[in-house]
Amino acid sequence: MNFIYRKAIPEDTPACIALRGKTRENAFSVEQLKALGITLESWRSGIGDGSLPGYVGTVEGELVGYCFGDRNTGEIAVLALLPEYEGKGIGKTLLDLMIQEFKGLGFKRLFLGCSSDPKVRSHGFYRHLGWKSTGAFDAANDEVLEYFP
Repeated sequence: MNFIYRKAIPEDTPACIALRGKTRENAFSVEQLKALGITLESWRSGIGDGSLPGYVGTVEGELVGYCFGDRNTGEIAVLALLPEYEGKGIGKTLLDLMIQEFKGLGFKRLFLGCSSDPKVRSHGFYRHLGWKSTGAFDAANDEVLEYFP
């Protein structure tokens, strides 16, 4: 398979929203995203104005994963992947691309919210890559992890 990674563009937004509902864990429907204030328009706007930079991974033109961050805070806002593409290094590559983007913007510390349940895949994924718990929890009751690039 030929994986292609590139910067996200506003036209990727519908596929990103659709993919978010298909993830194995922590899936969000269009309605659930809307309740969080995340809409097609807000996501597209964030990509367009640079406040929500991101990278996408595609296979034969199909979006299979992405990672986005908040340019103002250094938060990794979301990393999502279709289940059939897990375990192939795509998620790590997308996360690495965002880390490099933020490092280039001068961030010395990045953070994200992650499940504190060791049975959830993201729990081990981020810790294996060097992310450390801050001991704090965010509004969604996710554990806040930090990384120093």
